[in-house]
Amino acid sequence: MKKSTKSSTKADTFVDTSGFYALLVQGDTAHLRAKDLLARAAGAGARFVTTAYVLDETATLLKARRLTHLAIALFEKVLPSAACRIEWMDPDRFEQTRRFFLKHSDQDWSLTDCASFCLMRKLGLHDAITTDVHFRHAGFRPLLI
Repeated sequence: MKKSTKSSTKADTFVDTSGFYALLVQGDTAHLRAKDLLARAAGAGARFVTTAYVLDETATLLKARRLTHLAIALFEKVLPSAACRIEWMDPDRFEQTRRFFLKHSDQDWSLTDCASFCLMRKLGLHDAITTDVHFRHAGFRPLLI
């Protein structure tokens, strides 16, 4: 398993649950846009960043929708990928996420959203492959909206 130690570059893009879902599920309304974004980014040598929480949420969503075979494909593609870096939760990151979550309790943001927002701010990321409007509310640019 990869452990993140590198800092972000300008080309890095965050991938959220809805982004992975759109990439994996051909019937998703954002599927073609997600594939196009991925292809253009890969052609430019861009890297992607996600969290273990997002992978958890994506696999759970796929299983709940009876698409477990796509969860298997997700892990087979993402875990060994040099183009997609996974950021893992440690006690300090969890505490930062917990504080952010509680500070913004007036928002409809999940704990996973808050972990993503904290990480994106830390790494200086602005773009997210997501259909989740919460990213816009938090000051980021959702690329699939």
